[in-house]
Amino acid sequence: MANEKVCNSCGIRLVGNGITFFKCPVCGNEEIGRCAQCRDQSVKYECKKCGFVGP
Repeated sequence: MANEKVCNSCGIRLVGNGITFFKCPVCGNEEIGRCAQCRDQSVKYECKKCGFVGP
């Protein structure tokens, strides 16, 4: 599916418990999606709009 939401860190499809979505803390334009595993392990993510990298 074209508009399927995926984890910004690992790329898996975001469904189920433990997922989260938030706007980039720097530019506020890009929606960041995170799976439970990447959140728990503090895997880095990158904003595709401004390049911000977060834990």
